[in-house]
Amino acid sequence: MQPGVTPALPPVQILGVRVDAVTYDEAIDLIGSWIQQRGPHQIATANPEFVMAAQRDPGFRRVLAAADLCVADGVGLLWAARRLGATLPERVTGSDLTPLLAQEASRRGWRLYLLGAAPGVAEQTARLLEAQNPGLRIAGVYAGSPAEAEASAIVQRVAAARPDVLLVAYGAPAQDLWIARHGAALGVPVMMGVGGAFDHLVGVQRRAPAWVQRVHLEWLFRLVTQPWRWRRQLALPRFVWAVLRQPRAVETRP
Repeated sequence: MQPGVTPALPPVQILGVRVDAVTYDEAIDLIGSWIQQRGPHQIATANPEFVMAAQRDPGFRRVLAAADLCVADGVGLLWAARRLGATLPERVTGSDLTPLLAQEASRRGWRLYLLGAAPGVAEQTARLLEAQNPGLRIAGVYAGSPAEAEASAIVQRVAAARPDVLLVAYGAPAQDLWIARHGAALGVPVMMGVGGAFDHLVGVQRRAPAWVQRVHLEWLFRLVTQPWRWRRQLALPRFVWAVLRQPRAVETRP
């Protein structure tokens, strides 16, 4: 967490991964303060798959530890915090934070850049956000890829557009590693990996209905509608077992 910016609740360590205890409103406030400060800041939208990937990949674990903000995108992290005797106030997802950020950007004149997803999806997302938020300033859109062979050209393209916020939809951990590698060269005040947020917003990929999310069965909806994800979702029972074995009372101050 950036020095001098302290949410109401302390962060929680879940299997060695820091998760910041922020609400949507607090996340937006932090983004606003970082845009004023300029200087690159990275936001990660963590879920149980992130936490388990960090157990296997020291490089990814270091990226999450160095992120200026690591929000609880997955409901499993809220359960884990309770299990460990700590508190995360609410789930803060990339798919929900993106339109909220666009709304605030239209009000405050922030410029957004949408990077990633399949060809044409970022453009569709930009048009949707502009229609929902009159006056929203989209600095640019580009699909690109996280391949290092394309990195130099993409960095030049984004840097030339001078956005205040860069949303990267390359999927995890590729998006987060890419931001960490190129954040200094990009010079964007706030950079956030948003996973499938663009796909969800324009309907390319169905998101679980609200009632499914309320009963915490979004993982089952994904498994039914995206059966090819089954290997990735093996991380969920492993995550539960690992949390059950972790000592309680791990709430820490930054």
